[in-house]
Amino acid sequence: MSIKENFIALIQRLQNEICTALEEADGKAKFREDRWERPGGGGGISRVIADGAVFEKGGVNTSVVHGQLPELMAKQFGVSEAQFMACGVSLVIHPINPFVPTVHANFRYFELYDEQGNLKDSWFGGGADLTPYYLDEKDGIHFHQTFKDACDPFGKELYPLYKKHCDEYFVNKHRNNEARGIGGIFYDYLRPTAERTAEDLFSFAKANGEAFIHAYLPIVNKTKDRPYTTAQKDWQEYRRGRYVEFNLIHDRGTLFGLKTNGRTESILMSLPPRARWEYDYHTVPGSPEAELEEYLKPREWAV
Repeated sequence: MSIKENFIALIQRLQNEICTALEEADGKAKFREDRWERPGGGGGISRVIADGAVFEKGGVNTSVVHGQLPELMAKQFGVSEAQFMACGVSLVIHPINPFVPTVHANFRYFELYDEQGNLKDSWFGGGADLTPYYLDEKDGIHFHQTFKDACDPFGKELYPLYKKHCDEYFVNKHRNNEARGIGGIFYDYLRPTAERTAEDLFSFAKANGEAFIHAYLPIVNKTKDRPYTTAQKDWQEYRRGRYVEFNLIHDRGTLFGLKTNGRTESILMSLPPRARWEYDYHTVPGSPEAELEEYLKPREWAV
């Protein structure tokens, strides 16, 4: 099979496996599935979970779209007339319990063709990052170590590089460069080269996609039954407000999707069901909430 066919099969498998694992962890809610078509070509499968025993809201979406390159993309890539194909899996999970972190991940592949339909360019992108509200340091180490272990067989330099990219990307610049969470890995525009073929890059994406369940589910199962207070739930919703700010102000994928007439329901799936904003809010020094803020700075997690 071609790289495109292999990647489409991968994201469909990941969607099924991740949804099954999340349903088992929740024990109550099931994913609702919507299949949709894109007017210009292609479509996708959106799966949303809500009001569960563990997950307040979440989505695991796949899309395979193709056709004439939208004008905004054509300007970005410096071309006039071109055809494209883009496929990927994207997920965001917002748990009920404030001791369970929110998580985001996506893995995608893009092909660009000339007017005769010949492959002109292709690249891979993806990553995963964790947004806790209260954090056991061991959980942060586990999340990062799992992705480092997935990256290392392809080059020891990759995890530090893509961790740095993640630390630099998921930042609310308008909030004094406050990080959205504790990061993970993030990479984009990985093109085949003489050193790394398209098959190598596909294997790298596959390894990281398959690492997601192992990185996140142990943390969920460890924390989902912890008792919590109303004040701790308020703190979770306050931090969710920062999540919303990043996604609507800075996130390139969200902004690009909205500006190119993407499916709004799927794009805004990433937003939590409830969030709050407090005027001039400050944590109490020495509190668990203040401790979380100290983690929202680049640091070394994995060994």
